Amino acid sequence: MYRELSECESNHSAPGGLSNATLSPACKDLQELDKLKDSLQGYKSQNKFLNKEILELSILKRNAEIRERNLESKCATQEAQLCQIESKHLVLLQEVQTPVCSSEKGPTNEVISRLVEDALKVDTTDKPTILKPHPVSEYDIYGFKTVPEDDDEEQLIAKVRALNLRSFSLTESQEISTGVKWENYFANTVNREMARTPELKNLIRYGIPHEHRSKVWKWCVNLQVKKYRDKCCPGYFDSLLKKALEKPNPASKQIELDLMRTLPNNKHYTSLTSEGIQKLQNVLLAFSWRNPDVGYCQGLNRIAAIALLYLEQEDAFWCLVAIAECLMSADYYTKTLLGSQVDQRVLKDLLSEKLPRLHAHFEQFKVDLSLITFNWFLVVFVDSVVSDIVFRIWDSFLYEGPKVIFRYALAVFRFREEELLKLQDQMSIFKYLRYFTRTILDARKLTNMAFTGMNPFPMRMIQNRRAFHLEKVRLELRELEAIRQDFLRERETANPEKRDAISDDDEDT
Repeated sequence: MYRELSECESNHSAPGGLSNATLSPACKDLQELDKLKDSLQGYKSQNKFLNKEILELSILKRNAEIRERNLESKCATQEAQLCQIESKHLVLLQEVQTPVCSSEKGPTNEVISRLVEDALKVDTTDKPTILKPHPVSEYDIYGFKTVPEDDDEEQLIAKVRALNLRSFSLTESQEISTGVKWENYFANTVNREMARTPELKNLIRYGIPHEHRSKVWKWCVNLQVKKYRDKCCPGYFDSLLKKALEKPNPASKQIELDLMRTLPNNKHYTSLTSEGIQKLQNVLLAFSWRNPDVGYCQGLNRIAAIALLYLEQEDAFWCLVAIAECLMSADYYTKTLLGSQVDQRVLKDLLSEKLPRLHAHFEQFKVDLSLITFNWFLVVFVDSVVSDIVFRIWDSFLYEGPKVIFRYALAVFRFREEELLKLQDQMSIFKYLRYFTRTILDARKLTNMAFTGMNPFPMRMIQNRRAFHLEKVRLELRELEAIRQDFLRERETANPEKRDAISDDDEDT
């Protein structure tokens, strides 16, 4: 065998070697092996070349991505600066307009009027321009009108606010994207149910992205009402709605009257033909049948309307149940608004502890904060702060509960504490309090104040304060009812012939 292989090698290496027909099987195998070795060497060289190409392309791709991120960041910075410049331009026009336009007509007057008119035009993308800020559209992503149609001065203020909001959003986009964090969270929980965790709590506190809010809100609502929902038969919502439509209850008329007054600045509720109006009516009617003790309370319409912006009818109904029956106390939306009154006193206590200077300032000028803050609690800040902040508050509220409202209420005062302390009479303080919340645009800063600047903030403390004030308010209500009954008896005794003419409204009064 050794001799055969030697001969084969010599024949293989000899010039003009033997033909394949005369080669032995061993020689053929050796020849095939040589061919495979050559092919292997060729593949190795090709692989080495391709790996080098891939490495170079990866470096180029990474460098291109870095340049792209830098350009995006630079563009966002420039857009934010342009928004700020345009905002300052509008503020200047607002300052100049009144004294100039109040004088006689002249060239300067016409210039100012034309500048105001141009500034208030809604931007469109039909005419692309270099370094043009992102257009301030007529409605925001939630459907709320960004610029009112009536008063020029109000339009200027609203557009300044819209530009500043755009500037803040562009600045935030340069940081680690909240959207990326949420995508990572959902990627890690793709094969399991969402559950309460510190990670989810922190994510929710800093805002749920628009595209994920429906999913997360639905989960939060189901978490709150599971104990009720599990006891209900399938089609529970539809059966309630059917009863309400067939046999109207006392709340039906008031619900119908309040539909058009719910969110008139939102395109989903602007007219009787708007898509949200019928859904809103259905949700409120079904709830009034489910909870006759509450029936309908002004404020529930706005809560349901906000829920419907992200949830289907049935889920919005359960969201209303979650807020009125789970998150808030049972007597929050009853006739006496007992729970709401109690929370106003708790807020006052917390203000004296967390912001003592501001509390003393309000006490000095006898400012009744509940005239402003009562509505914050009743409708969870709807129509009190800009829409971006409203939905961020709702995100945390649906997950954590009413403690969030106290946190944000205190944070709002902390945000404008220095400005409030400069006001030195009751009238100017109250006038400022009526609109100051809508001047707060930096949602990230406000959130940091609410969840970091107000710590420690245990729920047990709020519950203890609620229990303390609840007894006091109940006692006061009993005293008021006794006075009312005494008054009615005295009136009946003094004028027995007029008793029949007294209406129920008079008695309530």
